[in-house]
Amino acid sequence: MEKSLLVRFLGENPIFKIIDFLIENKGTELTKKEIIEGSGIARATLFKFWPQIEEQEIVTITRKFGKTKLYTLNSKNPIIKKLLELESILIEKALDKKNMPEINI
Repeated sequence: MEKSLLVRFLGENPIFKIIDFLIENKGTELTKKEIIEGSGIARATLFKFWPQIEEQEIVTITRKFGKTKLYTLNSKNPIIKKLLELESILIEKALDKKNMPEINI
């Protein structure tokens, strides 16, 4: 799995991997199992950081069925807004770098 620009910039911290996966799947309802698999972290790691993610309102619960809850990225959260802004800047810079003509001297 190729690292996103956001993870490359912010580092391999599991919380960044979780948030990055949620950003990549913005608007999608996800179970914790899907978040674990998609972000490439261990189950124990997700459960270690999950209270912080809920406390900071990074995710919102969209539906419940039985014991299972579905989560989605809280795009209205100021932290997420700033991370989306940062991601946009990183993408812009990467595209500029890619489109920059080579100068041979």
